[in-house]
Amino acid sequence: MSDSSNTLVRDGRTLLPADAVTTAPIAALGLIGGYLTARETGIRPLGGAVLAAAGLYAGRTWLAKGGPGVAAGLGALYLGGFGASHPLAKKIGAWPAVLSVAAASAGAAWAAVDRDGRR
Repeated sequence: MSDSSNTLVRDGRTLLPADAVTTAPIAALGLIGGYLTARETGIRPLGGAVLAAAGLYAGRTWLAKGGPGVAAGLGALYLGGFGASHPLAKKIGAWPAVLSVAAASAGAAWAAVDRDGRR
């Protein structure tokens, strides 16, 4: 960005503008990080907080880049993946289940809002 008024500032104190965020890694890390946090601490609500924080951060970009329909769909997939990982874990194991739903959520986010690099 050539105009200094449009330069992204990464000062550690403010969030990037919603349309400047790539959400696929956030969605994946929210699901993986939420699971890992709950598992390692033994505090399931803490894992839920990680899941929610990442989902909200990604969700604001899904809304800004894709509109309410895309944001609702990706949010449903993200939360549905969290829910589906529990019964899936009984069939294939916890880590494969979490990694599978994280990959599905990240792939959908990339395809819906991240792929074309809209900023």
